[in-house]
Amino acid sequence: MLVNAYHIGTPGKKWGSSEVDQWRSERVKSRSYLTDVVSALDPLRDSFDVVQYGQLDYDSVDGGKIDHALFAVKTKDWDAKKPSVLVTGGVHGYETSGVHGALRFLAGGEAARYAAKGVNIVVAPCVSPWGYEHIQRWTSSAVDPNRSFASRTDPEQCGSQEGAALVGLLNSCGVENWACHVDLHETTDTDETEFRKSKAARDGLASEPGTIPDGFYLCGDAKNPVPDFQRAVIEGVRSVTHIAPADPDGTIIGSPVVDEGVILYDYTALGLCGGVTNARFTTTTEVYPDSPKATDEICNQGQVRAITSALDYLLADMAEK
Repeated sequence: MLVNAYHIGTPGKKWGSSEVDQWRSERVKSRSYLTDVVSALDPLRDSFDVVQYGQLDYDSVDGGKIDHALFAVKTKDWDAKKPSVLVTGGVHGYETSGVHGALRFLAGGEAARYAAKGVNIVVAPCVSPWGYEHIQRWTSSAVDPNRSFASRTDPEQCGSQEGAALVGLLNSCGVENWACHVDLHETTDTDETEFRKSKAARDGLASEPGTIPDGFYLCGDAKNPVPDFQRAVIEGVRSVTHIAPADPDGTIIGSPVVDEGVILYDYTALGLCGGVTNARFTTTTEVYPDSPKATDEICNQGQVRAITSALDYLLADMAEK
């Protein structure tokens, strides 16, 4: 039975500004973007270029303004003629290992090691700082940033400040053809207990119960599935954490499983961050931090292993040409 189980809004009616204001007023800042993310970039400045690529301007819960600066980390001596790699974390700010996995990839030496092999790397470790601080999927305006990438090249067509800023960053890199993009995400129990319900209420729909997969999986691009690449990432992550099995109907979160731990979405049609480049090799990771088999450390390691497995595949492909 379909039910509307969220406490904000009128069943069957989309939210207006008053409902969004109520939702925002109930959000609680639970951690610091400045402390956890921005400060972690300072030790990287000798080895990388740390660049500010945007500035968010939102109303805050207390009636003031949110003016988070957005930062990316780029390999030095950027050469647009080299194969270029994008890593994004925290598009959904509540998905913690995406942020900390991206930071660990930078701080642990892996990014420098792969850059030395002839690729450019740019990492946007926390695309949605407000979501990170408030442990929320949406922006402060109740917009899902991972449905807001309506254009790869025109920031004004994007449906969020976060999306527009990231597109502007990519435009500034001068890359015509990206080689690889790894977008780091999580699927959590709160997807079912909170975020699906709030989304249904926001959109004036009924909330339909779903399932949460126990384990790591990937969302590839339905228009560019590259199954061997997805399989290589799954095999790499398998040594760190378990791979999500399919549900009895052969799906993960309602999408058909096309290979072990792999489902496909149409990145462009949905406005997903995974489709923000024209990269040949793209994937969206999904770690499951609420599994009894997982820890925060395992999730962070899984994200790093996903990135390095993707880059190993890219380098092998380059070597064959």
